[in-house]
Amino acid sequence: MDIIFLGGLKIETIIGIYDWERVTKQTVVLDIEMAYDIQKAAATDDIQYTLDYKTVSKRIIAFVENSQYLLVEKLIEEIATLIRTEFNVPWVKITLNKKGAISGASDVGIIIERGEK
Repeated sequence: MDIIFLGGLKIETIIGIYDWERVTKQTVVLDIEMAYDIQKAAATDDIQYTLDYKTVSKRIIAFVENSQYLLVEKLIEEIATLIRTEFNVPWVKITLNKKGAISGASDVGIIIERGEK
């Protein structure tokens, strides 16, 4: 299976359990790998046979910007479900980085994989 990826996708959202986090948007950074068979797109040079990463990124941005979850665990799970169901992706790997969430650490977050390659 081939991999289509989005790297360093920065999105502002309400995320967190503390009072200040419920009113102040924070940046989450997503790295996403999606399994997708690109052979027909490569053979035909036709975008209709591939996973349009612009469409995927716009959908993820809209979803995350409008979400207000308490936990990054919930947010990343919902993103994975969205990608797999709306774009017919059999396997996805997502890294969600909530930069600055821990004093002294430049990066903190979660990596998940869902589905079958």
